[in-house]
Amino acid sequence: MSLIPALEARGLSATLGNTEVLHGIDLKLGAARWTSVVGPNGAGKSTLLKALAGLLAHRGEVFLFGEASAKVPGRIRAQRLSWLGQSGAAGEGSADDLMVYDIAMLGRLPHQRWLAAPSTADREAVERALRSTQAWDWRERPLGQLSGGERQRVLLARALAVEAELLLMDEPLANLDPPHQADWMRTTRALVAQGRTVVSVLHELPMALAADELVVMNHGRVVHHGGSSDPATHAALEQVFDHRIRVHRVADQWIALPN
Repeated sequence: MSLIPALEARGLSATLGNTEVLHGIDLKLGAARWTSVVGPNGAGKSTLLKALAGLLAHRGEVFLFGEASAKVPGRIRAQRLSWLGQSGAAGEGSADDLMVYDIAMLGRLPHQRWLAAPSTADREAVERALRSTQAWDWRERPLGQLSGGERQRVLLARALAVEAELLLMDEPLANLDPPHQADWMRTTRALVAQGRTVVSVLHELPMALAADELVVMNHGRVVHHGGSSDPATHAALEQVFDHRIRVHRVADQWIALPN
C-alpha cells in the first residue's frame, strides 16, 4: 500500500444552515484500499464524503494523493476523483431524456478537449463501464424509462467510466437487489486489485464489513478507524448503534445482526 494517503482530512469541519455537522475531523485513507464509512442516521457520513470530494464548503484541509485538493486544477481533480452521489443524481429529472450511453459518456468529459468528439479510448471506457454494470443492453434507452435499480447501475457506470484513481460513492447500493449488490462488491474488489481506491458510505452493514477498513462515525465525528476484521472496530460499530447489533462471523464473513 502506498505510504501517501489517497485522501487526508486535517481539521475538517462543516456547517449546514446554522448547525455544525462535522467537528474537526482528522482522517487518512490509504490508497488501493476499500474503505466504508458507517454509522447511524445523522452521523455525518454523507457530509464527510461530500466535503472530501470538494462538493461542500468546509473548514480545514483536504489532501488528494498528498496534494492540497484546493490547489489541484479542476480538470485534473475530475480525472483522479470520481463521484457517485445519493440516488446518483445526474441532474435529477433533467437527465431523463438522455440515452443511457450518453449518460455514461458524461464520465469521460474530464478526459476530453472542449467540444471534441469522443475518442476511441472514450468509447472503449464507456463500453467497459456499461458492461461491468450489466447496463450495455440498455445503451439506446432513455434514462427515464429505467427502474430505480437500473438507473443506479447506469449512474454507477458513469462513475466507473471516468477510470479515476479514487472513487467516492454515497449509498451506491440504493435500489439494487441483492444479486446486483454482490456485483457491485465484485466490481469494487476488482478496482482495488487494479490499485484504485474506493470510499463508500453504506447502510448495509454486512456489505460494509466486507471492506478493507471501516470509518465509524457518530455525531459528526470519527469515533474509530480500523480494519474491518479488528475486534476494536466491531466494538465501536456496536457502540454507535447503542448495542442494538452484534457483529458475528458466519460462513467466513462478518455480519451484523440485531442484538
